[in-house]
Amino acid sequence: MIKSRYTFFHRLSWVSLVFAFIVIILGAYVRLSDAGLGCPDWPGCYGHLDIPNEEYQIIADENGTVSYPHRLFEPAKAWKEMIHRYAAGTLGILILMLTVSAWRNRSYTEQPVILPLLLLALLLFQAMLGMWTVTLQLKPVVVMAHLLGGLATLSLLAWIVLRQGRYGEDTTPIVNYAMRNYALVGLLILVIQITLGAWTSANYASLACPDFPTCQGYWWPPTNFKEAFVIWHGNSVSYEGGVLNNDARVTIHLIHRIGALVVGLYISWLAWRLVTLSQSKIIKLSGLTMALLLTVQLALGIANVFLSLPMSVAVAHNGGAALLLLILVFINHLLRPVNKSL
Repeated sequence: MIKSRYTFFHRLSWVSLVFAFIVIILGAYVRLSDAGLGCPDWPGCYGHLDIPNEEYQIIADENGTVSYPHRLFEPAKAWKEMIHRYAAGTLGILILMLTVSAWRNRSYTEQPVILPLLLLALLLFQAMLGMWTVTLQLKPVVVMAHLLGGLATLSLLAWIVLRQGRYGEDTTPIVNYAMRNYALVGLLILVIQITLGAWTSANYASLACPDFPTCQGYWWPPTNFKEAFVIWHGNSVSYEGGVLNNDARVTIHLIHRIGALVVGLYISWLAWRLVTLSQSKIIKLSGLTMALLLTVQLALGIANVFLSLPMSVAVAHNGGAALLLLILVFINHLLRPVNKSL
């Protein structure tokens, strides 16, 4: 009986992982289509758990939108926002089921308990960030934290899946400790770069440099570091469309580009080491996959500049960051011993 429950837990972990990736893509689409405030309240939309109907919209317009005088009701944006919320809610249910299953099977030696509990706590905090994203009117630090929370959720789910499936477990003795540290550093600098990317997007700085490799015709244009990384601007400010001046946005964009260069060089070197120094086929394949994902991600970033941030390319750039994160999580899993107590 316990064994069958454990199998259910593993399969549910996989479903949750795939669904988490879908939620991240939907979140990127909502953010990039400027639909983050499509519903100015939370968790409903204009006081409804679904989208207000046409009659509500007409009455609201005739009354000057008394309930939400600062927002113009836009059904298309409201639908995008609510679909994302429905998907996130479904993911929440899956993670709750995962945690309950882990707790019920805690007597089974290979059943993780700590990670599912941490995942549930992260999910609750992520829900709060989703609420603050709306109530604080797209405050950049909250938007950034919400994106990072989604990627942290994805990573924890991936780690649970990998630990329970024990994928590549036989390769662990082959690799030395130095390579483990190199892989961990690669993961950390990628997280820093994703954070910079989230800050760039949250401050509407993605097109601050419309040319490449120069920026507004300069190799080093006028910058404003003092304003670029101010975390808090007060609670009464709406950040929709951004509030920073051009120099501050250029500064953010430039730092993100420099981060991309650092990540590109380091990950390329790490992939080369994995492919050339490892005797394990799965580690070699992982290194090649990481190099391929890195190449595609860099190409998407450059395409965003040249094509002026088309929706499909911008969303794919977000998805590419998530996939690159997953392959690094997988590589770190391959290089580290299994701890079944988690």
